Amino acid sequence: MISWAPRSRVLLLTPSRTVLMLLRLCLRHCASNYSACMFWESRNTRKAVISWASTCSSSIISLDLPAKRLGKKRIIAETGAGQHGVAIATVCAQYGLECIISMGAQDVDRQALNLIGVHSETATLKNAISEAIRDWVTNVETTHYILGSVAGPHPYPMMVRDFHAVIGKETRRQALEKWGGKPDILVACVDGGSNTMRLFHEFVDDAEVRMIGVEAAGFGLDSGKHAAPLTKGDVGVLHGAMSYLLQDDDGHIIEPQLDYPGVGPEHSFFKDMGWAEYYSVTDEEAFEAFSRVSRLEGIISALETSHALEHLEKLCPTLPDGARVVLNFRGRGDKDDQTVAKYLEV
Repeated sequence: MISWAPRSRVLLLTPSRTVLMLLRLCLRHCASNYSACMFWESRNTRKAVISWASTCSSSIISLDLPAKRLGKKRIIAETGAGQHGVAIATVCAQYGLECIISMGAQDVDRQALNLIGVHSETATLKNAISEAIRDWVTNVETTHYILGSVAGPHPYPMMVRDFHAVIGKETRRQALEKWGGKPDILVACVDGGSNTMRLFHEFVDDAEVRMIGVEAAGFGLDSGKHAAPLTKGDVGVLHGAMSYLLQDDDGHIIEPQLDYPGVGPEHSFFKDMGWAEYYSVTDEEAFEAFSRVSRLEGIISALETSHALEHLEKLCPTLPDGARVVLNFRGRGDKDDQTVAKYLEV
């Protein structure tokens, strides 16, 4: 039996454009699959053809400029999936700044297109951030630290949020232009939280707009192998900020490999205030969404975004006819080629 989901209009935000691509999906559920009718409107700029271009680059340019104003000639940063590091290196080359990127060695193995890794402790993103902070405080007179997410000590969560805020502002503008009103629902994946906060923050005062963040449930929330601090974590302090963390009963951090073991403090506040909803999607479900959207739409999404795409499968059948949904894409899928190939055994 074929069950039809309500016709929902889904606006997909992609990182390769300064403005958005309007995508209208008529979702039809049959088993675990769906078909889609699409109406595209894309406004490409010169930025669209640059492989590293995204809100990452917009934010990093903004973060690099204070370094120049402060007279700092050296930039230190961390990267997990590699895109933040590539964007920083590109902007530093443009401004003639020395650039040092820390990346966990395990993450380098997964993201072999990118950088030389950090061999310390568990050699993942948490340790790359720790290594960058150690370098920064040791060389503070000459060095400026650029954190890639809405995590860490103040003012980084605020700075990264505000420099990314163009996404939420542009979403509001285009929704008013195309739909004559605000979106009903915002959906985005959550790891450190910048991808989600860049969309959510513009709509904090709009109580009628649902905000949904989707975390990585890994092998399942009860497996102990997941990256869902908002869904299954406890309050703690990491890298100068209090937020929900993955930690054991003794307060030791549990490493979620590519992902960050915590989340931005503002997301933790949103959860406690009930301003946003947070759900999780397993690895298996995310890979299914990755394959489905690649096959049906020709869009190779990042695995992080695939978690949010999979949540649409659960969300859309519950929505009324004409619901307006915005899903924010995070990153490019080509960075995950090796991970996907290994999972699919190809």
